[in-house]
Amino acid sequence: MDIRFVSSLTAEDENLFAPALLKAVGALLDQLPIAYTVRIETTGAQVFQHAHAAAQEPNRGEPVERLSKAVESVAFPYARANGSAFS
Repeated sequence: MDIRFVSSLTAEDENLFAPALLKAVGALLDQLPIAYTVRIETTGAQVFQHAHAAAQEPNRGEPVERLSKAVESVAFPYARANGSAFS
């Protein structure tokens, strides 16, 4: 899978944002039993990378369920705490 993210950030802002984005994506994907590498190349020519080896052979349906829980735990804590319709 190859995902491209295009933004209107300045090169300096990209260099500040990239490590936080990498950490957030890594936190989600690390919960799955998959091997992956996330690589972010900024306009300022900096490269940020994180890799993870598969922990175990995934069961059918398990990765989707784990990803759903991982996304919910990262994306919706504010919504749950404030009674949003997204929780």
